[in-house]
Amino acid sequence: MKDDEVISLDDEGERQMDASDELLQMATPSALLTLDGAIRSLNAAMAGTLGRSVEQCVGRGFGDLLPASQLTAVKSLVAHAATTKTVAMRVLEFPGPGAASVVCLVEARPVNDPVGGESLVWVHSLKAGNDLGALLIPFRLAAKAANLGLCMYSPQERELEWLGGAPALAALFPEASMSLSEVVRRVHPDDRGALRRLVRSAAARSPWIWLRFLTERDGWHLLVCRARRLILGFGGPERVFGVIRDDTKREARRRRALVALSAERQRADEIAAFSSAVMTAVTEQEVRQVVLTRLAATFGGTGAALAFVTQGRLRVSSDAGIPIPVAALQGLPLDAPSALPYVIRTGEPQFIPNQEDYIRRWPHGAMVPYFDQLDSGFAISITSLSPIGDQPFGAWLVTYDSEHHSSPDERALMGTLADLAGQALKRVSLQEARVELATALQQTMLPTLPEHLPGLEVAARYRPSLDGLDIGGDWYDAFVMPDGAVALEIGDAQGHDVGAAAFMGQVRASMRAIAAHEPDPATVLTRTNELLITMEAARFASCTMLRIDPGDGRVTGASAGHVPLLYARDDGSHSVHESPGGPVLGVVLGTEYGEETFALHEDSALVMVTDGVVEGPGLTLEAGLERAGTLAGAALHDGLNAEETADRVLDAAVAVDHLDDVAVLVIRRA
Repeated sequence: MKDDEVISLDDEGERQMDASDELLQMATPSALLTLDGAIRSLNAAMAGTLGRSVEQCVGRGFGDLLPASQLTAVKSLVAHAATTKTVAMRVLEFPGPGAASVVCLVEARPVNDPVGGESLVWVHSLKAGNDLGALLIPFRLAAKAANLGLCMYSPQERELEWLGGAPALAALFPEASMSLSEVVRRVHPDDRGALRRLVRSAAARSPWIWLRFLTERDGWHLLVCRARRLILGFGGPERVFGVIRDDTKREARRRRALVALSAERQRADEIAAFSSAVMTAVTEQEVRQVVLTRLAATFGGTGAALAFVTQGRLRVSSDAGIPIPVAALQGLPLDAPSALPYVIRTGEPQFIPNQEDYIRRWPHGAMVPYFDQLDSGFAISITSLSPIGDQPFGAWLVTYDSEHHSSPDERALMGTLADLAGQALKRVSLQEARVELATALQQTMLPTLPEHLPGLEVAARYRPSLDGLDIGGDWYDAFVMPDGAVALEIGDAQGHDVGAAAFMGQVRASMRAIAAHEPDPATVLTRTNELLITMEAARFASCTMLRIDPGDGRVTGASAGHVPLLYARDDGSHSVHESPGGPVLGVVLGTEYGEETFALHEDSALVMVTDGVVEGPGLTLEAGLERAGTLAGAALHDGLNAEETADRVLDAAVAVDHLDDVAVLVIRRA
């Protein structure tokens, strides 16, 4: 009820109520409360309605035994009766003895205790069998305030009755009552099981469920429903009440938002992928590939083209989706009176929404001779690859097969990505120039092997790292010593840049000069280490040096912190040969390197490698040496020469995405 119903008591009525013991003899729930709401005494019916025994209730606050949502209503009811000395009525919800709550119309009257004269409040449930609708008034008001619909299901009659609530929801149910079978018929087949579980649930409250409901007026609606089981009055009938919310519009908004969010995420992913691909491109061809495969999709276009300036004329590439014949653009002079050259000359972007706008702005444009044959909705966006005021470099363009008006955000993003692509192309151009220089330097640093070494076949291979400049610190060398022996070296200077190559050249030249006077490999390494430390070199190098007598195959070897040798035989076997020596060159002053002597037999080979051949992200040194040795042994067993054996070992290293420089030196005694 919205307000307490107040009834004045005359003196006679009050005297009749003084016999408080008689007040609890009623069949309906009844209790005597103190003025602060504590239970002084109650009958068994009230205790049962509160879901407890009589002993558990006495002394407790009456409102504390009801659902928390009823506490305010109970306090108001008791206070009104106690202070105004009038009768007050209110609908209250009791926990009940089972799963279902009990809804009762409760009357509160002020009474006096005949023994001590204490003022009390008598609360008792009124019979509402003839007016069950009165019990539902609070629920109707709450549903309407929450913009929900309220309905009641009678299990015995299998009827659903609409009780009111939000007017918009009432319009979904034009009839005051509807059979359960009719409701089921209107619910989507996939949701009917959920509806049956809702009305048959034995729980006091069900979870929220979603149902698609077909209305006569405007088709399917998405309804969100929840059920409660209530007993209407003490000893009254049990009913299932449902509250309903129409989420049709909310769901439509949510779906639109999800679609927009998905599109935005996809666009963000495409932009991130575009940016990442441009930044990691290392050649002009790779940048061109990124632009032509991703640009149109990133901006919702149907085609894309990329134009560069070469000697005052355009050099154009395009994808298959662009409707403009590239031949019409190829070689176009930079001063031509059309949009593309204009953008490249000035750096000012052009966003042309349709054919009419293009012809108005570029009436003499030579960029698209076939423009008048295209659909009138055709649109084009052109953005410079370099900022305004910079040297003309190039531009890209995106075409659309319908009219397209670029938003400010889209224009800003296209400009940002164009700047990024321009920077990548300039970086690539600079990198390619540096690589050409580095390659030339590398070629001067690596020696030409002697064409004829008596009794020996020697082959060398080198491959730069995948990172940095196309140059590194790995080296090899082979030369004939004054006494006729053959000296062979392989080493790895720290770094992968021009400085590493220059340092490598210093080490190799020093070792050659020293070897002309000191034939023993250990002495050569000792003197080279002293020289590098005296020079205060900022880098270090590992190295293995061999001295081979071609006549008898006698080998003397020493190592400065380098990876072991491989000894391969023509029966397919191999072994790992670790030479004595010391630490890497250029680090420890006063190091004396050791050496050893062993024999290289006929039809056998020594394989000298740098660490990039036998080590990698997924390759340990032991596993790499085993793989390279197996390949070398198999090559000799197959009758391959030193050149072919070196190719096998190098190709295997390249195939596993080597990150370091790799060098291979194969010496075979024929």
